[in-house]
Amino acid sequence: MEDKILQRAVVEVLNAVYETDFRGFSYGFRPGRDPHQALDALSVGIWRKKVNWVLDADIRDFFTSLDHGWLEKFLGHRIADRRVLRLIRKWLSAGVIEDGNWSQTMEGAPQGASASPLLANVYLHYVFDQWADWWRRRHARGEVIIVRFADDFTMGFEYQEDAQRFLAELRERFAKFGLELHPEKTRLIEFGRFAAANRRARGLGKPETFDFLGFTHICARMRDGRFWVRRITVAKRMRAKLREVKDQLKRRRHQPIPEQGRWLGSVVRGYRAYYAVPGNRAAVATFRTQLTRLWHKALERRSQRTRISWARMSRLETRWLPPARVVHPFPDVRFRATTQGRSPVR
Repeated sequence: MEDKILQRAVVEVLNAVYETDFRGFSYGFRPGRDPHQALDALSVGIWRKKVNWVLDADIRDFFTSLDHGWLEKFLGHRIADRRVLRLIRKWLSAGVIEDGNWSQTMEGAPQGASASPLLANVYLHYVFDQWADWWRRRHARGEVIIVRFADDFTMGFEYQEDAQRFLAELRERFAKFGLELHPEKTRLIEFGRFAAANRRARGLGKPETFDFLGFTHICARMRDGRFWVRRITVAKRMRAKLREVKDQLKRRRHQPIPEQGRWLGSVVRGYRAYYAVPGNRAAVATFRTQLTRLWHKALERRSQRTRISWARMSRLETRWLPPARVVHPFPDVRFRATTQGRSPVR
């Protein structure tokens, strides 16, 4: 407990130091920033800028691949207090206990430690953020957008040549610091305002989609014909959440119905609070419907004699589960409000 309190205190101090250095396109584990701000920045960037190609990147085993030597050098650039550096060095080398056996960790950030997210941000700030920002100003022929949340980042390019060159040089850059892009999860796809028309002219199908922070991003059109980036829940995320609810219902099967209803209502509200963005109401409604089916099945298993009619189930659903509705504004509206007077995407 004392160690956790100390880590949090150090993190508070270091946050004040590094917040002046971190780039605006970095959103993960920073004060006053959340995943929806990163999603808004990405959608608005693709909509406003000349984006025709998207680099969907994933760093392989990032949190277990941090090189302690490089991280200590990076921290030394801004921290002069040797006592703080010594504390961080101890946290990094504390090791892990598995099955009662302790083993030393020569690389990676301590899992579950309060300081790990900040240390990971510092590492990527020097390895990726500064270099990528310099690269797009120095070498890119067209416009480039960058959005990073922790070790997950997505970039948009105007020209395919810029994207291919950046990807090749990024692999070399990461190799120098002990990192590697996941070969199967890193893709360069044609995506943007004119992607559908350009692919149709070449006899190709619809533009590919990509996943970022739990949402599948799709090239779409509004009712008036304007382009927009539609976001729907990643299918495997919904299936995983429903499996989790199913397992919990088995444990709560014999609880009173009001108690089950209150718990399931909190689940739907939490799901809606994250995924109920414009264009994704149908997915939220599907989640609510499937959750009701799981609840009905769990209630019927309480007894071999009792059957729950769907008319009664509909009343229970209406009584305890909040309706599926959009709770987030359009990305450009919130992005304009949060960036007025300052630029978190500088």
